[in-house]
Amino acid sequence: MKNSVDFKPQGLPVCFGSPVRLLPAVRCLAVAATVTVAVALPPASHAQTQLKETVVTATRSESRANALMSDVTVITRDDIERGTGRTVAELLARVAGLQMSANGGLGKASSLFVRGTESRHVLLLVDGVRYGSATAGQANFDNIALESIERIEVLKGPASALYGSDAVGGVIQIFTRKGTPGLHPYASVTLGSAARREVSAGLSGGTADVGYSLGVQNLREEGFSATNPQVAFNSFNPDADGFWQSSVNASVDWKFAPGWKADARVFQAKGSTQFDNGPSAFDAKTDTVSKVYGLGVEGQLTGAWKTRLALGKSEDLSTSFSSAVPSVFNTAQDQWTWLNEIATPLGKLVAGYERVVQKVGGTTTYSVDTRTTNSWLAGLNGAAGAHSWQINVRRDQDSQFGDATTGLAGYGFKFTPNWRAHAAYGTSFKAPTFNQLYFVSPFFNGNPSTQPEYGRSSELGVAYTAGADEVKLTHFANRIKGFINATTVVTNVPYARIEGWTLAYEGQRDAWTWRAALDLLDARNELTDLKLPRRADRQLTAAVDYSWGAWKFGTTLLAASQRFDNAANTVPLGGYATVDIHADYALAKDWSVQARINNLGDKPYETAAGYNQPGRSAYVTVRYQPK
Repeated sequence: MKNSVDFKPQGLPVCFGSPVRLLPAVRCLAVAATVTVAVALPPASHAQTQLKETVVTATRSESRANALMSDVTVITRDDIERGTGRTVAELLARVAGLQMSANGGLGKASSLFVRGTESRHVLLLVDGVRYGSATAGQANFDNIALESIERIEVLKGPASALYGSDAVGGVIQIFTRKGTPGLHPYASVTLGSAARREVSAGLSGGTADVGYSLGVQNLREEGFSATNPQVAFNSFNPDADGFWQSSVNASVDWKFAPGWKADARVFQAKGSTQFDNGPSAFDAKTDTVSKVYGLGVEGQLTGAWKTRLALGKSEDLSTSFSSAVPSVFNTAQDQWTWLNEIATPLGKLVAGYERVVQKVGGTTTYSVDTRTTNSWLAGLNGAAGAHSWQINVRRDQDSQFGDATTGLAGYGFKFTPNWRAHAAYGTSFKAPTFNQLYFVSPFFNGNPSTQPEYGRSSELGVAYTAGADEVKLTHFANRIKGFINATTVVTNVPYARIEGWTLAYEGQRDAWTWRAALDLLDARNELTDLKLPRRADRQLTAAVDYSWGAWKFGTTLLAASQRFDNAANTVPLGGYATVDIHADYALAKDWSVQARINNLGDKPYETAAGYNQPGRSAYVTVRYQPK
């Protein structure tokens, strides 16, 4: 790839040797963590531990983030507005433990790898409703508008014992905007490179008993050529490949009795993205529709017993026009959930039942086009003194592949007010997608005999917290039996092994805030000892922000080492580093303007062979949001 170099930060020769073997890296990471704690943080005797925010994804009940047995990252609305990610996938690629690959620019097919697992190994929830394609096997992150999102929780590590199939590598839960007491209008306009035009507007509000929200978004971008002459299948076309998207989100919450609440949510997005299909004059494009609906009621049955009943439905509709006959892939998922939280002397008991019905259709004739999963789950999480624990078990009854039982057990120990260690072990399973079973094309052959994957994962971590500063060192190992190798012909590989380390640091001093994370990863097919494609062995992310009166300044770094594009490890993808910068200015009490530049150095790079990534891009956003 043009101007590509392997990313090897100076000063860390042991950690960044090639190839990465993770056990020798322990010494380097331990030294780095010790230096960070000793130099960057104040002495523990003068520090006060900061209470962390509440999250729900890691236990399916409200829990403090600093008491969990798993690694969770929270992205707030302020983080989204301050960040430089243009899509949900780009935003998440800056999170420790996550990597991204994309077939071109905005709106093109993208994949997220959580701790080195496949993109189909991460479950996406939108307001608690499962969303994704049961044919492609992964969610369309690019069709979710950033302006519709209030908050994102990223759970890293196996979560099948909580959520069943799809949660092998983790869970990403998106919470759309919701109402709060008062009246809160907002609006924004963005103009930028590649003729980008984006507008959004919304209104949220309510009283002590009723909350509501409504938001609309619209985006247009002419884009750039998604491919270059090195792309496979002779699909290069030098024309610009644009993207447009419109979406709406709405919610209402009603406290209809003391201790009881009903809620309704809706999210719908339509998008159209152009892609290259060779030098013909035919305008190849894919139209997508994403729909998520949810209804729920919850309340206190007794002082110790809280229950919630929820109905959800999601649809992922895709139509590709690359020839005279379009290709259609549609997925519908119906979800029923009954969840209970009961306070006990040993902690919070979570128990419930779920039923998920997946239906697929389109231009492909599937031998089986419906799959039903009935699931029972139970868990216990609690704390006493310096000790904390989490135990989960789930039984999934799959109409196609039979029963599967998964579990999770974790223990944490706080041995000083500032130091905490935790260990966790979990199992997982993943049913094959409908395409992996039945879809056939000139370049892909599904295999009806494909079997589910079963995984075993362990995690060890230590964290040091002092005031607003936190350092975390985490080791993870995941071994997947029957790993589905979806190349030309779908097969089950005996085992895939994925292990790695993450060293993360975040802090704040006066007007300064910062975060940094170093990921070391070794993901391999054990049968061939070859690396799994499109995962970098080493990735470094960092961000620094500074506030000065009405001004806010920030910069973000993303650096990734060389990796391979294919399972045979014969097509290398060069390492790269990009820097993004932004500046915000408060024009008035309710008005602000932001200018940002992505890929400041105009670095040419690829995350998938033959597919271009955006060069230097500039954007200006004017935002109205009463305080």
